[in-house]
Amino acid sequence: MTSREKVKAVFDRKSDGTGVMWTGNPHKETVKIYAEKWGLKNDPEEIYRYLQDDCRFIPADDGYKHPEDLPAFDPAYGTTRDSLSAPGCFAEAESLSDIEKYPWPDPKYCDFTDIYKKIEQFPDKMVFTGMWSHFFHLVSDFFGMENYFIQMYENPKIVEAVTERVTDFFVETNEIFFKGLGDRADVMFFGNDFGTQRDLFVSPDAFRKFVLPSFKRLIAVGKKYNKKIMLHSCGSIYRIIPDLIDAGVDILHPIQAQATGMDAKSLEQYKNDLAFVGGIDAQTFFVNATPDEIKKEVHRVRSILGPNIVISPSHEAVLPNVPAENILAMAQAAKE
Repeated sequence: MTSREKVKAVFDRKSDGTGVMWTGNPHKETVKIYAEKWGLKNDPEEIYRYLQDDCRFIPADDGYKHPEDLPAFDPAYGTTRDSLSAPGCFAEAESLSDIEKYPWPDPKYCDFTDIYKKIEQFPDKMVFTGMWSHFFHLVSDFFGMENYFIQMYENPKIVEAVTERVTDFFVETNEIFFKGLGDRADVMFFGNDFGTQRDLFVSPDAFRKFVLPSFKRLIAVGKKYNKKIMLHSCGSIYRIIPDLIDAGVDILHPIQAQATGMDAKSLEQYKNDLAFVGGIDAQTFFVNATPDEIKKEVHRVRSILGPNIVISPSHEAVLPNVPAENILAMAQAAKE
């Protein structure tokens, strides 16, 4: 079986127990360190091949090509932002007319030819793709984080209007992308970090009102083109996992093991409804454990959540403080 076939069995929740893994998306300095350690070229693909990685992450966002090289979204438009809390361009918005003044991006500027070519290089791998569709982050930046949460109560119509406009873009661009993609990849992967270390950023009720409807719109696009839906969120999101399942999420990533309610034992109750990607703690365990301890943890997590899990770090952006021998140990144990 190819890697793509093995991971597809995991995502269909029909795995025979054959182990699969995803290295994640290591930081460029991490790639450099690992390449030197293993005598490889300083290239992420060299690392993936060395570890016999079963997956590749090829986002579609670079397919947006404005003729003036402008980004799709600029939440600081006309302002200066230096933190997540700093006011964005809609911080003082009071009416829908204030929203319409913003130069919203036009999906007509999308050209996904180069993205398709990248995906075609890996016909035997499980490719995660699609627009990242991080509407929750963008809306937060448009208002300023704390202000965003306050405006959910003080001016909900404005929050809903901004969210709808941002989501419109991602729905339309994903529609274009997946229509042209065909069967070259199997997974729609998008992400919004809506969990902290201990809980959600907002209440479950606020999540259902202001965030979940956009998830449903995006998921509908992936389902239309017969793609598995893989959702990324760091942090503690256990309180709304049933909502995500009902919305059509098939795969949960990255399972931040040290966040409240996100350890393998707590998530075991969902293993008949979800496949998982992640689960091996990257906050402290990957940094400080021995290779033997890493292997034992991989086996422990698989024994609880498996067999329908792709073993991977609990954060895909593997940082330089994670020893090369520990990532290697994870890769080896995942295939045992």
